[in-house]
This record gives sequence, structure tokens and C-alpha cells, in this order.
Amino acid sequence: MTAKKGKKIEAVWSGTWVADRLGVSLADGTGDGPRLDELLGLALRRNPKRAHLLVSRVLGKHVPQSPAAVYAAGYGLGERVRELLGEEAASAVVLGYAETATGLGHCVADGLGSAPYLHSTRRPVPGVEAAGGFEEAHSHATSHLLLPEDPKLLAGPGPLVLVDDEFSTGNTVLNTIADLHARHPRGHYVVVALVDMRSPADRDRLVAFAERLGARVDLISLASGTVSLPEGVLEKGQALVEQYEALAASAALAASAAAGASGEEQAATLADPQAGGGQDQPLRRVSSGVRGGAPADDPHPITRVELDWPARIPDGGRHGFTPAHRAALEAALPAMATRLKAALGDGPTRVLVLGNEELMYAPLRLAQALEASGDAAAPVEVRFSTTTRSPVLAVDDPGYAIRTRLVFPAHDDPADGPGDRYAYNVAAGTAGAGFDAVVVVVDSAGDTAELRTGLLAALAPHTGRVVLAVIPSYVPDRQEPIMTEPPREAPGGPLGEPLRGPAFSSYAAEDVGWLLQDLSDVELEAPTEEREEAIQAGGAHYAESLPVEFQPSPEYQQLYQSALTASAARMARAVGTVTETVLAERSPSPVLVSLARAGTPVGVLMRRWAQARHGLDLPHYAVSIVRGRGIDANALRWLAAHHDPADIVFVDGWTGKGAITRELREALGEFEGFNPEIVVLADPGSCVETYGTREDFLIPSACLNSTVSGLVSRTVLRSDLVGPADFHGAKFYRELAGADVSVAFVDTVSAHFEEVAEAVDAEVKELLAADRTPTWVGWQAVERISEEYGIHDVNLVKPGVGETTRVLLRRVPWKILAQRGAGADLDHVRLLAEQRGVPVEEVDGLPYSCVGLIHPRFTRGATGADGKAVATK
Repeated sequence: MTAKKGKKIEAVWSGTWVADRLGVSLADGTGDGPRLDELLGLALRRNPKRAHLLVSRVLGKHVPQSPAAVYAAGYGLGERVRELLGEEAASAVVLGYAETATGLGHCVADGLGSAPYLHSTRRPVPGVEAAGGFEEAHSHATSHLLLPEDPKLLAGPGPLVLVDDEFSTGNTVLNTIADLHARHPRGHYVVVALVDMRSPADRDRLVAFAERLGARVDLISLASGTVSLPEGVLEKGQALVEQYEALAASAALAASAAAGASGEEQAATLADPQAGGGQDQPLRRVSSGVRGGAPADDPHPITRVELDWPARIPDGGRHGFTPAHRAALEAALPAMATRLKAALGDGPTRVLVLGNEELMYAPLRLAQALEASGDAAAPVEVRFSTTTRSPVLAVDDPGYAIRTRLVFPAHDDPADGPGDRYAYNVAAGTAGAGFDAVVVVVDSAGDTAELRTGLLAALAPHTGRVVLAVIPSYVPDRQEPIMTEPPREAPGGPLGEPLRGPAFSSYAAEDVGWLLQDLSDVELEAPTEEREEAIQAGGAHYAESLPVEFQPSPEYQQLYQSALTASAARMARAVGTVTETVLAERSPSPVLVSLARAGTPVGVLMRRWAQARHGLDLPHYAVSIVRGRGIDANALRWLAAHHDPADIVFVDGWTGKGAITRELREALGEFEGFNPEIVVLADPGSCVETYGTREDFLIPSACLNSTVSGLVSRTVLRSDLVGPADFHGAKFYRELAGADVSVAFVDTVSAHFEEVAEAVDAEVKELLAADRTPTWVGWQAVERISEEYGIHDVNLVKPGVGETTRVLLRRVPWKILAQRGAGADLDHVRLLAEQRGVPVEEVDGLPYSCVGLIHPRFTRGATGADGKAVATK
């Protein structure tokens, strides 16, 4: 790496290990800022698409750093933003990204001076209305929510300052700006990052995006440059990861056996041989299901310190953090630092203050105050870092950025299900440099029994003292949703009446009422490749356009008919099982509300079962829900005005990784009385408690689009078409009536109701007595696949037969993973894959029959001139 004039290169750069073995190098850009090797180290993770990982040395996330240095980096960037904006700074708002940049964004806001701060979050909070949402394509966990306590925080015309730790492709910023600009347009955006590593093409793309938006976009960073990757770096990186994981597994198992560990403990060590950072004493993994504290003879007691956190001061920027909050915190910090020093007592000379995922700013400021309160006669070295969701390979070498790794289960009941969490460079390496004491700072939502048996137990063998400080989780006062304008009058009531067939949809009027607006006369379709390019580039949301309706070939239509004949009875049994479970547990007279459109055929069938078996005439409506933007709030208001919300049962076709399940739960938090637990026909991902089956079998309605769903398109949400008082939109494809099989489909399945009734009764009896707690095994598999295949965006991994079919029909597929030995259920998948030139890879260990992978780096070059997918290199 080339040094800048007057700068001294340190003896061992924490990227040397990777650079020497893979030939990866960093090249500085122009400017007088720090060199990249002063800000970044290098590490590896198992990743078939990208071997290297840039690790920030000044962020305070993976690498413990002086809190003064971490704060100065962000504060200095804020000062530069203030200088850039001039008088505009007084009306600016700062937005940071969860989880990595939550603390950095806070510090930028401090440097800016008078700006309020908000950071995105992955933790939904009941009663707080979302002001937006977006996807972070390269993150380990992708979905972001914006939950300001003040709904007007992001609505002003002043500059919006977006803060992230690294600016690589710019996709995350484009996603954010596209979402927020559609809601509240403004003329100036400022993007702030520690390092700007964009390619020339990515820089041009941001410029073009700003021009289309009609807004100014500035960028400020500490440093800029590029990463050079030699030929064959991917294969070499994979080989290194495999080699060092194998060595770690062998060493950990030998140490575990020498220590007399049980077979179960040895198996746990093999599951993550790096959990103890390669130390002689392996970390004993403790299940997140264990309850209670440590036993009475616990050799590693935990000291709890009461901080006396100021009342009504937020623990962070999840719901907004104002300059007044900042002033109150500043005044309280010295006293809280004094309490921390008292809890630490005499003796520790190296102290780590360890934050928790999104909770970065409060621990950072506590660490900074503790550092500033040092005694010259007895100096104490203070460092700061936080835990994280992201898995990285650890190698105990001074030229490698991640020396040690501790692994522990999540302890704050995350909305996306259980999973491992990590703390890096905390355990002592071969050269020592451990910490005499670790101060763990969590919010009260994370102060659980799992915290003690997980993170605290993992830390205890690696430090002399563990101190726990708990900050109250800030929850805004619950408020009713605020309408930006009153509903417009419409025929039949303020929000109009549901659309019904035959005027809208080919279903009978009594089968379903669509709480949608008719956009049939609007041109919304776009070619699949163009649509995919716009979505992944961040310039469009998938709900703003429609794919061109797939018209099946005669061969494919025959395949659908064969699939329906083979599985109609199996599907009828699942319909009966889920309907009877709903009647037994949820309501004797439920109101079925299907999620348009995959859930609507299931809702029609459930209604028919209740009528055939019990003589019930259940109301059934279809509503729109959009990933990242929530459920149609106006449809919910209509339902609440016409039915008891307690009787509403939301219905969908199947679960994939559970994204819509979580989306519905989050969206309903602001509406009183609705039960957020969705019911589905098939739950292969184990995401819900009420289902017809958990087998991943072919639901024939997944084979087709509108022609099996009442000739209705998927739903549309676009600001120029859907106003604040409108239902979401959809189209009725009347012109496809000749190919419509919607009614024939439900008739065919319904014809089997009588023959499966006895089996349904027996199955429901077993289910009502069984433990049906979701395990989220599907979500875990999706995260693993996302990492193993180098996609780094779980939204591009579509698990299950139904979702895989959708990938092949509507998106740009990359490859299909099929469970080895899967039979006829995948015949239509294999046919579609062959027609589109998509490889089908047989694998073992899938909880699903198959998984569809959307092309992770889509451009027009991802398909050939014939529209088929090209082989990836």
C-alpha cells in the first residue's frame, strides 16, 4: 500500500495476513485524510462471492478502540457537514444505519450541533408508526425500520444527512433516499461515511440517480480509495477459510476432550470451533433456552451497577434523539462514570466497555466519560466495542483484524428469530492483550436470563471481572396513528366498499371482497430484467410496478393440471386442518382476511370448508401487504369499522423465511385489537403456530399468477397512484379470461373435502395438543445460504416450492437449490428452470424441497440475448 507523504506506516498492519496470502491491496484515493490502512484492516469469512472483509479500526464495532478516538472520528465528520451546509445546517436531520453505524451517526449529529438524530432499527416497537423502511442489500440482516417518536421528524424540507460506516456500492443509500423521497421530497441529501470505496461505475450511478430525483447529493468521508483483487483470490480465500476452520476444529476438540468435556459439549465445540477464539479453554456453549442465573458456586460472579440513567432520556436514536436529550446526557455522564469506577474497584488497568448491537452511542459516551475520569497516579486504559450479528473468521495473528471470537445466543428476543451473536477481539490472544474487566452495557429489553447464560458466561473465562450496566429501554408514549389529511368521501362510505366479482376478479361476489382500488387502466408492467435492475439498484421498490404476466406454454399447463390432480386431496386436508384449528382456537365466527394475492385462493377455500362442514357463511376480504412498507392501513381502518378486530384472522398461502409474518406483526403494532398471528396453509419455515401442514409440498396455485388468483395482479403501492386516503391498488386482467382456472382450482380442491374429513378431525386433535411453537428453522437456513453463496441479502433467497416458483416466474433467477431426491413436487420447477436456462443444484440438509436464488448482482448482462440466465463466474 502506498503511504502518503509525511505519514509513517506502522510495523504490522492488521491486513497484512490477508494481503500476503491473497494479494489483496488497498489503494488510497485523493485527498489529505488518513490512509486506508490507518482506518481499515482485513479479515475473511466463508463466502463464495467475496473473499475479503474490510474491518474498520475506528468504528468501535469489531475492533476495540479508544472511545475518544471513536467519538472524534464521527464528531469531526459532523463538523465538516456543518461547514458544507452553512445556514442549512439549522434545519438538517441526521439518519444513521443499524446496526453498525448507529453510534457513528450519533457522533455526526453531535458534530453538526443542532440536528436531531434518528437511526434505523431492526426492532419493531408496538404503538410506534413506521415512517419508512428499506433494505440493506449487503448486510447480514437486511430489513430496516424507521420509528421516530415525532412523525414529522423526517417530513421537513431541510437537508437529510445519511450516515454509514462504509460507502461501497451505494445501494443502501439509494434504497433509503428512494423510500423517503417518495414520502417527503427534499432538495438536498448529504451522505457521510468513514471510507468511500465505490467504483467509478457506482459513483456514476449515484450521480444519475440524483439527477433523476432532481435533488443534490453530496458525499463526505474520512478517506477514499479502492480494493484490488488479483485473479483467483476467491478460490484462495475459500481454501484459507476451510483450512483454518479445520485447524480450529481439531484444536478445540482436543482441548475439550483433555478438559473432560461430555460428548454433548464436544459436539457444541465442533459446531463452532472458533467460539473461544482458539484458546486452550474452549467456550462452553449454553442454549438460549436455559433459564435462571448462574449456580451458587459460579466461579465468575457478575457485578451489576446501577447507573441512575436520567429519566425520559432515550437509550439511543431508535425513536429520535434531540439536542436537548444530548445536553441532559452530557450533564449526567460524570456521575455515571463515577458509579462505573466504583463498581470496577481497584486493580483493573485495561477495561473494555462492550455495547450491544444497535446500542452503541450510550456505551460509547459512558466509555468516553470513564476514560476522561482517569487518575494519573493509577491510569486505566479504556477501550470500546460492541457485539454484532455478523460472523467472521478469527485468526490469532497480529497481521489479521479479527484475532479472537466469542459466540453466544441472542438475548433480546429479536423479531427475526433466534440466532448467534458475536464479540470480536475480546478474548486474549497468544500475545496477551486481554482485558482485566469488561463492562457490558445493554438496554433493559436485553437484560434477560439468556444474557447471563449466554454473553456474560462467554466473557467470564476471558476476563478478571464482568460488570453489567443496564439502561432503560426507551418506549415513546403510545399515540393513535396520525393521518396527514382526512379521508376523502367515496360511494358507500369514507373509504368506499370492497371490489367484488364479476366487476373485479373472476371469483363470485360472495367468495371475496377486495379492499383495493382498481388500477386496471394504468400501464404498470415492466420487463422482468428491467424491473429487477431497478429494484436492486435502489431506484424502485418492487411494489411500484408489475411483472409482465407469465403465460404458460401448453406443456406447462399440462404440468399444472397433473400437479393439481396429484395434490388436490392433500391440499384439501391442509385446508380443513387450518380452518378447524382457527375455529377451535381463534374464533367460532372468524372474519377471514387474506393477503393478496397468494393468500386469497386459500381464504376462498377456508370459507368453503367452513360452509360445507359447519354451515358457516364467513366474511372474506383480501388486503395488500408490502414488504418494507407494511399493511394497507386504510384497509385495516375499514375492517375495524365493520367488524370486531378480535375476530379478524389473517390468511396467507405459505411461509418462506417468514418475512411477511414479521411484517404483519410489526404493522399491526399501531392498531388496537387485531391478532398479529397469521395462519397459513403450509409452514415449511416453521414461522407460525397455526397451519395446515409444515411439509413443503407443491401447492398448485403457486404454479400460476393471476390466472389462478381471480385474474387479479399483485398489489401496487406508488405515491402518484395511491394517496393517503386510498386503498392500495391492483389490476383486473379481464383479457386473460380464456386462460383463467381460478374457480376450477378451488372447485377441484373442494371436491375432496368429504373424503379427507375424518383424517382432518384426527390431525386437528393431535395439533391442538401439540407444541407448535415456531422454531424459525427456515430463517436460519436462509441466513446460512445467503452467507455460503455470497449473496448477503436474505431477500434474494426465496425458500420453498411456492417462493421458488415465483422467482422463476417473476424475477431474474440465478440458480435453484433442490433437496436431493425431491420427487414430482419439483417437476414444474425443473421445467421452468430448463426453459429459463437456470441451473438446478441438488444439495443435502435443506428444510425445504427447494430454494430459489435471485441473481445477486443483477445487470442487463445477467441474461443473454435470449432472456436466459448466464452462468456465473
